[in-house]
Amino acid sequence: MASHSHKPSERKAWVIDVNMGYGHSRAAYALKDLSGGEVISANDYRGIPAEDKKLWRESREWYEAISRMKPIPVVGNFLFEAMDYWQQIPQFYPRRDLSKPNMQLKQIYRMIKKGLGKHLVQTCSEHPMPFVTTFFIPAFAADYHDYPGDIWCVTTDADISRTWAPLNPHQSRIRYLASNGRVVERLKLYGVREEQIYLTGFPLPKELIGGPQSTVMKDLLASRLCNLDPHDIFYSRYQRTLKAELGPLRCQQSKASHPLTLTYSVGGAGAQRVLGVNILNSLRARIARHEIRLNLIPGIRPDMVRYYTRAVHEAGLKKELGSWVCVPKFENRAAYFSGFNEILKTTDILWTKPSELSFYCGLGIAVIMAPPIGSQEEFNRVWLGYVGGGVSQNDPRFTSEWLFDWIHSGGVARMAWNGYIEAPTHGTYRIEDLVLGRESELHSLPLIV
Repeated sequence: MASHSHKPSERKAWVIDVNMGYGHSRAAYALKDLSGGEVISANDYRGIPAEDKKLWRESREWYEAISRMKPIPVVGNFLFEAMDYWQQIPQFYPRRDLSKPNMQLKQIYRMIKKGLGKHLVQTCSEHPMPFVTTFFIPAFAADYHDYPGDIWCVTTDADISRTWAPLNPHQSRIRYLASNGRVVERLKLYGVREEQIYLTGFPLPKELIGGPQSTVMKDLLASRLCNLDPHDIFYSRYQRTLKAELGPLRCQQSKASHPLTLTYSVGGAGAQRVLGVNILNSLRARIARHEIRLNLIPGIRPDMVRYYTRAVHEAGLKKELGSWVCVPKFENRAAYFSGFNEILKTTDILWTKPSELSFYCGLGIAVIMAPPIGSQEEFNRVWLGYVGGGVSQNDPRFTSEWLFDWIHSGGVARMAWNGYIEAPTHGTYRIEDLVLGRESELHSLPLIV
């Protein structure tokens, strides 16, 4: 994945992701300013050895195939639970030493000792600068193969398995940029030295924040609250707080810049595609009456674009396609991340499984959670409920009823506000400051666990 909005000479660090699913790439895309706009995918870059590419491809295809099979009764659940067991996150309490490596971690290091990632590390070593990765395997490879520079690993969930920490954590040079306080504490239990852990928050897109003063984010939130609080129930209770945080001018003059908009985002494996159709069918009459706009985000998969486009036609909404129900098509991953961020500017409610997108509640976007897929998403779900930025879905067949009950009560506006206040928002800026050795102007984060 690469973007050409920056000159290579502007690169201050190597930013490395893996293009398996969207989570690790989404975090890396937010950090692209560090690398002059270019993000290198450790499993798919120019010059990658054939053996490396084969190993990465097989692991991705295996994961996506099993994820898509999960909805199949009995067999799908059995296969997914077997896979998930390898990635399982142990219970946090009671606090105890969890530094013993698991089988998955030992297998990863066997591959690294055989040379996995060595070519990438050697290539980056020709121009040593901070090595920033959103996945643990490139960090392990850089550490093992003696990369001649700082190694930073960005975590992408609200809790992490033992696999994220190196084989010998006490001896490792890897520095961790933790997405929340629970990850900080978890890394300590896994044996990572405290001085190697930095609480930054998940890296959110700069274009949705607007700098340390959050000017863009506040403008978007003020507009969003107009749609989410149609009867001023939330505003009447919190107007003093709103004016203090957003400024009286935003509160007094703000008007919705867009119709009430729900965005449903399906994951990279497409495992929950049917849910999007259920939402569409339930909201069909309201979409036709222009009471709500629906975005169905298919990722970069052409088959998903065709699937949702056909569903729109079958719902009798062909004339609304492209205006009141949108199925955007993205040519590549960079276009997807850029386009998705643009869509979020006019999104009031984000419906998604509790993936890394859980952290997007920090932008002041209310989150409705689809069922989690995998152990880490269970923890994301708990965290999102803890900060009050999201809630689990009700029966999607009756979305047209319960969603509007929630909106008319002011409850969805409250979720958007809670996420904005409680969840970290400036992770991208904190990470840039740390990687580049700059003193940060941003306040320290509370250790939310």
